[in-house]
Amino acid sequence: MNTAMITEVLTGGVAFAIPLLLAATGESISGRAGVLNLSMEGMMLTGAFAGVLASVSTGSAVLGAVAGIVAGLIFGLAQALLSVRLRADQIVVGVAANALALGLTTFGARILLDAGKGQSVPAFADVRIPVLSELPIIGPAVFGQTLLGYFCLAVIAALAVIFSRRTMPGIRIDAVGEDATSAGWTGLAVNRIRVAGVLIASAAGGLAGAHLALSEVRSFSENMTAGMGYLAVVAVIAGRWKVSGILWAALFFGVARAMQFALPAIGVNIPYAVLVMLPYLIAIVAVSGFVGGRKAPSCLTVPYVGRV
Repeated sequence: MNTAMITEVLTGGVAFAIPLLLAATGESISGRAGVLNLSMEGMMLTGAFAGVLASVSTGSAVLGAVAGIVAGLIFGLAQALLSVRLRADQIVVGVAANALALGLTTFGARILLDAGKGQSVPAFADVRIPVLSELPIIGPAVFGQTLLGYFCLAVIAALAVIFSRRTMPGIRIDAVGEDATSAGWTGLAVNRIRVAGVLIASAAGGLAGAHLALSEVRSFSENMTAGMGYLAVVAVIAGRWKVSGILWAALFFGVARAMQFALPAIGVNIPYAVLVMLPYLIAIVAVSGFVGGRKAPSCLTVPYVGRV
């Protein structure tokens, strides 16, 4: 594999990793608060659909990105109501929400994005940073993003810093996720913190979906996320619930997906179905016990029965 091919694989891997990392960062905040946000797949898909619909309707990719965030937040409100306030089973809610999102976006695309509207979308153009984008291998991959891509990277960094385990918001989230009852006795509003965690995750998921649709694919198709939301959950687990680990897990999954197109190009004859399964096969290995790591929050998926 020559330098040009390595650059192409890394560029494709980073393009896939950015929305995955953004969704996983939001997912980690929700999970640390005790809510397994398994509906991330639906949030991303809804954000992608709303982003494309708004972009087509208004002619503005920026408004499309905003619509993706809003759609994710609306999705998150429903998730928070069911999982936190009504204390429904978080896994069942997540699976059902993903199925609902797939059905609604498929129906909506056929009704509202017919006649090719979903394939001709005002989108974000690549913005190459002078000098840095010319660096070998990493230059085009990291410094050749769209404005929305750079914004997503900034959001990821901001979330990582604000909700670090050394900041007060991060400490409160960890307290709620590790021992909700004790946290409630100390005066923390457990359910409010959990709702906030879900909303942060949903906004990140909606923005991740909008980025995928408006910066990378630049169109909308049925089930276009194709399991990325689930991979975001896996990235959190494989990354040992740490920012650095999640970063490497997301990049690893991104490169694995990019290899779908690189391997045939260099003459490696592997059935296409196997290449499509490659990121998910690696994900199974990552969470099957071969990758040791930090234990999940003790109160993950455990409902809190206190008053706040």
